[in-house]
Amino acid sequence: MFNVNSPLATEATTEAALAAVATHPRVTLQDLEANIVDVEYVTHRASSGQILRWAVIICQNGFAITGKPSAAVSPENDNEVFGKEIAYKNAKEEMWALMGYALKSQIALGTL
Repeated sequence: MFNVNSPLATEATTEAALAAVATHPRVTLQDLEANIVDVEYVTHRASSGQILRWAVIICQNGFAITGKPSAAVSPENDNEVFGKEIAYKNAKEEMWALMGYALKSQIALGTL
């Protein structure tokens, strides 16, 4: 049996496992990624020197979504590429609930 809680699970393997068993409407990784029009990054250096980064995902309808920031404990360990990657992943996590809510509304209203 596939364990979606495995630390080795990737978005793609989790999506493949869910696609194999899902029989009703759901938000897919493809749906989520197709909804992303643009990504902007905001960087802030705190007075302590710590660097925080947020990804701001712009959706097709113009709504902007952000997640928790990425932050290295030591400013010397900050890596812009990794920081942006983590910030983007965090923002995408927020999209799942919002898109799930939208899909559930469509189902409830009979517009799907």
